[in-house]
Amino acid sequence: MGRRQGNERNERTRREFLATAGGAGGAAALASAGRAGAAARHGGPGRDVAVLGGGVAGLSAAQELAERGYRVTVYERNTALGGKARSMDVPGTARDGRRPLPGEHGFRFFPGFYRNLPDTLRRIPLPDGRHSVHDNLVNATEELFARAGGRPDLRIPFHTLLAPPDLAALLPDALPGTLAGALDTALRLPPGEVLHFTHRVLVHLTSCDQRRYGQWERVPWWDFIDAARMSQDYQRLLGTGVTRNVIATKAEIASTRTVARVFQAFLYNGLGRGDDGEPDRVLNAPTNEAWINPWAAHLRRLGVRFALGAEVEEVVYRGGRVSHIRLRSRELGVPRAASADHYVSAMPVEHARATWGGALRAAEPRLARCDRLRTDWMVGVQFYLRTRTPIVHGHVNHVDSPWALTTISQAQFWPGRDFRADYGDGQVADCLSVCVSQWDAPGVLYGKPAIACTKQEVIREVWAQLKAGLNDTGRRVLSDDDVHSWFMDPAVTGLGGPSPANREQLLVHPTGTWYDRPPSRTAVPNFFLAGDYVATDMDLATMEGANESARRAVNALLDADGSPAPRCRVWTLYRPPELEPFQRQDEARYRAGRPNVFDVR
Repeated sequence: MGRRQGNERNERTRREFLATAGGAGGAAALASAGRAGAAARHGGPGRDVAVLGGGVAGLSAAQELAERGYRVTVYERNTALGGKARSMDVPGTARDGRRPLPGEHGFRFFPGFYRNLPDTLRRIPLPDGRHSVHDNLVNATEELFARAGGRPDLRIPFHTLLAPPDLAALLPDALPGTLAGALDTALRLPPGEVLHFTHRVLVHLTSCDQRRYGQWERVPWWDFIDAARMSQDYQRLLGTGVTRNVIATKAEIASTRTVARVFQAFLYNGLGRGDDGEPDRVLNAPTNEAWINPWAAHLRRLGVRFALGAEVEEVVYRGGRVSHIRLRSRELGVPRAASADHYVSAMPVEHARATWGGALRAAEPRLARCDRLRTDWMVGVQFYLRTRTPIVHGHVNHVDSPWALTTISQAQFWPGRDFRADYGDGQVADCLSVCVSQWDAPGVLYGKPAIACTKQEVIREVWAQLKAGLNDTGRRVLSDDDVHSWFMDPAVTGLGGPSPANREQLLVHPTGTWYDRPPSRTAVPNFFLAGDYVATDMDLATMEGANESARRAVNALLDADGSPAPRCRVWTLYRPPELEPFQRQDEARYRAGRPNVFDVR
């Protein structure tokens, strides 16, 4: 499947990068050499960079900058690092020397087509000095599509979904058969509908970039795949199922270009092309234990400083540059200022755009487009269970749930953790982690959308929808008596009241979103943008997109600073060479105003 070759390429890239930077003993040696080089180049102790935001984008930028000799301070409004990727302690749950129960904004996974983030994970050492955070990734081997109403659930083992291809497997005459066979086996849709879908995918795969950006970016996924005239199962599995659960937006408005790119990335990953590993990987412990805490410790060793509980109120523009930032510190309770040579804004878009004043927006008019970017609720709920409940060795997509639920049973992936011995009061054996993606659809218990429910109603409704998809065929997978307790993302406040709020929303991708996404480099010479809303090749609000944007922001900063330090490598999504002749042909057709050659309906 090409994984060994891909890993060898990544390791070779890492060795080359270390050699270029003058360090051969790991990231600490690289950072030491980088700091010395920067000091020599600039005639001083190094240049100061203020990174605004301590999520994946901010911490990724901090690492790349610190490794190149810059002095970095990360300003984070929360009192913890990691942003939406972090896990968190459930207050008041620790007993008798055990750790608190682990909560989170929502589970996360690391598809094999991620390339930029895994490279960063490889460069974060674990305390044993012999392994990296990347070694904490474990494979999820299957996925379950849970159906309600007594319909059979669809269990999909990844290793049997797609066979290893020969050199011609991605050619247009072979790919539909390969994909149709996989979908027919996995989803059990009518053959005609499967064939229709595969040909719609083929249209996008053979489309040139000009058509993708000029045409498919403006077409909703629902219309592109002709969902309105297909069966309800087709609509649920290939329309709303893909967009709500993977991209957290509605199929009726989601950009075809974005949805199809994610679909084709999973396809190539399954075929072993351009990947870092298996299609679905998760961490082998709570996120902070497996990743965020080692990352923060590593960054501190590189000299990165953290100002926690420091909320950026304004990025102040004066004299053609950003002069300073105004902060409100939770500890001090009064505004204060901080300055640096360069500034990387790495906050989520809904928070970042509130810090851009009139003068800054006038200097960089593209910032105003970010006001049109949309975010939506995707909220995590954890149910702590008294018995181990490994529903499937991977994620469960509750296709028929009105609130677009996805879940994972976590204890099975944490081999070094014994829930009863390590967490809570000794009664909890598993954590069923849930993402709630649809907050404006009526539920099955109260007939209300989630956003109109109280917190208790949301919990009862989510549990009822889970049981509707798992207990509907006579087998009792979930039992009410088994629930020890639950936890909801604390970013959600005011449920049941007049003003429900969510401080940590997710960027969504309606048609035309791409045109409003800014690049990392701005017209202001010392101000750069990172975050999953920034224009990247990944093009999706993900940890991979955040990491890629940070690399692009750092490269833009290095260019602006005239630094000779090596640029960050930026991986783009795999593009099979077999399809390039068809895409060149489509470019000529697009320029002539003609449809894609396979776009026949």
